[in-house]
Amino acid sequence: MGKRRAAAEIRRDAEFAAFSAGAAGRLLHTATLLTGDREQAERLLTATLARTYADWLRMRADDPYDQARAELVRRFAYRPWWRRPRGGVLARLTPQERLVVTMRYFEGVAEEQTAAQLGLATDRVRAIGARATATLRSRRYDPSGKPPAGGTPPAGRTPQAAPRTVAEARDRADRADRRAAQQVAP
Repeated sequence: MGKRRAAAEIRRDAEFAAFSAGAAGRLLHTATLLTGDREQAERLLTATLARTYADWLRMRADDPYDQARAELVRRFAYRPWWRRPRGGVLARLTPQERLVVTMRYFEGVAEEQTAAQLGLATDRVRAIGARATATLRSRRYDPSGKPPAGGTPPAGRTPQAAPRTVAEARDRADRADRRAAQQVAP
């Protein structure tokens, strides 16, 4: 092997080690949000970093983090249906909604870039993001699967009319939280 090639590989190894030390945590967080499982996220990250390492010398002026994130998203988006996520904080979202929410809100990628990376129209990304946030806001996350406090009225009580203002909705939610806390307290 020539001296130049050996020097280039040593430089690549050092640059990649520095990159992975700095970016692996954030990429692992993104992978965990997408997969919903730490073990699957680590496998996804390992495959992503292996591909990034293989392409390191060809990246030249490109941002390695953007390339690694794009590879992570591609690997997640094109995995077989039986390996789709089943848990995690974003459990109620479809895989496509998970991608959009993770890229837009957790990674801070612009709509246009998200659309280009996922092969969707910008309006479609906006609609998927709005639907996903509405789903996430519709009720509180509870890993046990129980409905949120105040979701259905107890026996003998009639359901209330829908709140007319945001303040009224907040007041009702606060009262329901206080009732639930009083029932749990000894």
